[in-house]
Amino acid sequence: MPRSSPPYPGVAPTAALDALGAPNASVATMLGVDPQIEFDENGLAPCVAQDWRTGEVLTLAYMNEEALRRTRESGEAWFWSRSRGELWHKGQTSGNVMRVRELRFDCDLDAVLALVEPAGPACHTGERTCFHNGDLSPAPHEALPRLERVIAERRAKSPKGSYTAELLAEPVRIGDKVQEEAEEAARAAREEDDGRLAAEAADLLYHLAVLLASRGLSLDDASEELNVRRR
Repeated sequence: MPRSSPPYPGVAPTAALDALGAPNASVATMLGVDPQIEFDENGLAPCVAQDWRTGEVLTLAYMNEEALRRTRESGEAWFWSRSRGELWHKGQTSGNVMRVRELRFDCDLDAVLALVEPAGPACHTGERTCFHNGDLSPAPHEALPRLERVIAERRAKSPKGSYTAELLAEPVRIGDKVQEEAEEAARAAREEDDGRLAAEAADLLYHLAVLLASRGLSLDDASEELNVRRR
């Protein structure tokens, strides 16, 4: 089957991007990457939506040529609904849009990976991800995102008896705890076994996440700084 070539220019004017309300840099990047996607016999290609910040897989949907074009131009995810037989702007009704940061393509150029910033739950059931059935034992990469969501909830609700809420109410104490946990992790590295070091590192990560949250920041901000240094 011949590859389809999207009928749109490689880069959209800045004014057009502003009118769409899209982040210029990321959308321009998407428009600048123009592989010829191999759509199947129904004119579709699978698209996995993955959380830009946490790496969590949010949903699997399908794109046709028009959905891919609209995604690139608007900076928000568009799909093709196989059940309704129509284009689908994700979140148009619920408000749970997916702002697309990057589009990536597999080695055969017949599948799309959309790295997105979700405005709300990805699933129509209200679950954060559509993959909420089956074996739900937390994977290692899910630990920190889950932790930060709990911290955000404690910050918003300040439940009585919550250690996290108590720390958030005393910013100076948080800094002291980070220093204390860092010293304990260093001591464990010198004097104790690997299991103890891992436990102390977990304590340090928890308190560091709380410290960042107290300033309106997250571990993602530190990750972005690491990416900048890598460049």
